[in-house]
Amino acid sequence: MSLWIPVTLAAAAFQTVRFMLQKSLSTVKLSAAGATFARFAYSAPLVVAGLLAYLLISGRSLPTLDLTFWTFAVVGGTAQILATICVVALFKQRNFAVGITFKKTEVIQTALVGLIILGEGVSVWGFVAILIGLLAVLLLSKTPGGDGKWWAHLTNRASQLGLGSGVLFAFSAVSYRGASLQLGDLEPAFRAGITLAAVTSFQMIAMAAWLAWRDRAELRAVWETRNTGLFVGLTSMGGSFCWFLAFTLQNAAYVKALGQIELIFSLMASVLFFREKITAREIAGIGLLGVSILALVMAI
Repeated sequence: MSLWIPVTLAAAAFQTVRFMLQKSLSTVKLSAAGATFARFAYSAPLVVAGLLAYLLISGRSLPTLDLTFWTFAVVGGTAQILATICVVALFKQRNFAVGITFKKTEVIQTALVGLIILGEGVSVWGFVAILIGLLAVLLLSKTPGGDGKWWAHLTNRASQLGLGSGVLFAFSAVSYRGASLQLGDLEPAFRAGITLAAVTSFQMIAMAAWLAWRDRAELRAVWETRNTGLFVGLTSMGGSFCWFLAFTLQNAAYVKALGQIELIFSLMASVLFFREKITAREIAGIGLLGVSILALVMAI
């Protein structure tokens, strides 16, 4: 079994737990921006400390990080900040499992963004899987109890947040792979650690500056929720490292395709932890998107 497969499965598991924690923070004490900042504030120091410890123990030094590396890192980091805010805000519009499903349109879009930016395309069968995924998104786009044609509901807030997060996460995934590829022939885990440390440090500093300017009370709220925030940081660090390592090893579109196993994890979390009800239409949409996942994985 290729290493990127178990690494991606671990990343999906970590990410589901992190989103569960962020959902709890956003619905109780923090805004969408605050819950997003909590992730970076409590994970960046851990990531940087881990990289420094490795450098000290191994006696190695950091490679030169050129402008292209930092361009990919900043673009990816900014896109991920905005995407995470969209997802946390989406949790207030729809239930947990469907929120994650909307977010997972990133799989469909990552293939397209990867082709445009890095020239990494997918096969014909991969394109068929993308079309199946689009049908699933259309099925999920209608708000429960809503009236009218399906296309009229593509403009509702839940759809906009979900689809927007998918676009942004697609750009972040491809940008992170692009940044990692700039580090040359270093071993994958080292490249992933360097890229992750650079990105999370930028995200922490950028969001701290933004909140200090626009909403200082939210910075205090993040500190006051530090008991939960610390676990957000730990799960974020574990998940992010696994995602970055997988992006280093494999085409981002394929990594995101396998990462759709998170749909199963999120459905379990929705029912078992948040006691939320899933409608038959939502189950059908999730199932159809699951078919697109399997088709895309089989096309690899």
